[in-house]
Amino acid sequence: MQLGSLRQLTLVSFALVLVPLVVLLWHSQITLGRMGEIATNEAEFSVAMVRRVNNLESFSVDIERLIRQYHVLDKPELKELSDKYVQRFTESLGSLCVKLENSQECNVLSDRLTWFRSYDRLSDQLLLDAQLAEFRRALTELGASVDSLLDDRIKQRQAYVSSVQQTQAWLTALLVSISLILIIFGSQLILRPVRKLEHVIQAISLQEDELPEISNSGPKELILVERKLHRLSDRLTQLEHLRHALLRHASHELKTPLASIKEGCSLLTEQVVGELNDRQMEVMSLLNSSTDRLNTLIMQLLDYNLLLQQAKPDFQWLKTSALMEDFITDNRLALQQNKHELETKIELPQVYADAHLFRRILDNLLSNAIAHGSKGRPINIKLYQEKHVQVLDVSNRGQKISPEQRAILFEPFNRGEGKRNDRIIGSGLGLSIVADCARMMRGKVEIVDVDYADVCFRVSIPLTEKK
Repeated sequence: MQLGSLRQLTLVSFALVLVPLVVLLWHSQITLGRMGEIATNEAEFSVAMVRRVNNLESFSVDIERLIRQYHVLDKPELKELSDKYVQRFTESLGSLCVKLENSQECNVLSDRLTWFRSYDRLSDQLLLDAQLAEFRRALTELGASVDSLLDDRIKQRQAYVSSVQQTQAWLTALLVSISLILIIFGSQLILRPVRKLEHVIQAISLQEDELPEISNSGPKELILVERKLHRLSDRLTQLEHLRHALLRHASHELKTPLASIKEGCSLLTEQVVGELNDRQMEVMSLLNSSTDRLNTLIMQLLDYNLLLQQAKPDFQWLKTSALMEDFITDNRLALQQNKHELETKIELPQVYADAHLFRRILDNLLSNAIAHGSKGRPINIKLYQEKHVQVLDVSNRGQKISPEQRAILFEPFNRGEGKRNDRIIGSGLGLSIVADCARMMRGKVEIVDVDYADVCFRVSIPLTEKK
């Protein structure tokens, strides 16, 4: 059955879940009614039996008293009256013996009653006493038989109740299990398209090339949402391509005239085309610094654009000795110009990371430390391992970063409040590139407090492969 909407799917799921519970309720009502009827019948039966036994005991006392009076007084009226009580006793005994089935006491009492009807006062007193004693004994045993019968019926009903309870328990467990299975099945029917939407959203967030195909079956509302997400993904892909193209073309188009401007400024500064006075040299100095700043911004935009275009990191084992040697060589001039000493403590002979991303992290963190750290103070670089995480610490001395700035410092185009040593206004992309590089390698970057420096950036990269 194809369900057209999420509402129909939800209602049908709830209806299916309620079916076993309704069956359980119906069976419980029938069982409860049956148990109530049995309890009522047993109570009526027990009361009737006890009442009959009490009547027989009362009749037996009257019969014995009248027969003895007749034996002494010899009055016909007493004989007639005793016969009436014997008749009543016989009727009550008959209805009682039907319930007992083949009771020996009933036969004994019937014989005694027959003797009482034919009783003649000329009989021996001892015979009369013996017959009455036998009559009382049989009546007492009859009461015991009734008690035993009631006890047996109570035990039978208890066994029946126990069996009904066991059956009810098994039936309850079965039907509740069926309800749970139906609940799981219904929830899967409802959650399956929702999970599909989650996969689509995750694929969009990870900028995957292909999205899961649009579902052909399921609630129409969720299929509509899935189609909208696919359209949104196509639109985001177009915008992403436009953004990359804009950054690439803008940066490329800016580099060509910038190179010409920089070459012209160099010629003027070197006074190749003629001598310059002091004021003209000051203007040329400002032009040179502006072109350097513009060139730095363009390079950062290109670097950021290349980072965005890199879909997946290429993990490999990198020798830290060669990596750090190339890194120090490339940045030696910047360190010398700002009179910084680079103190390194490398505890890992190898790191498992993407070579380009890891080098970008090192370059940007060192550039940030040079730009914002105190001149002439050392810059520390530590590389070590904590459990299954590779940790890189880059720290410097200088102005500390406030907690408010720490929260936004890794966002694109956000610059810190501290002044740069090179008097260049940064683009706010350096630390954002560090954060993106770490995130692409399933790691993170954060600012931590250490006792040997004022500012410390810590990059944590999980070790996904053992040596």
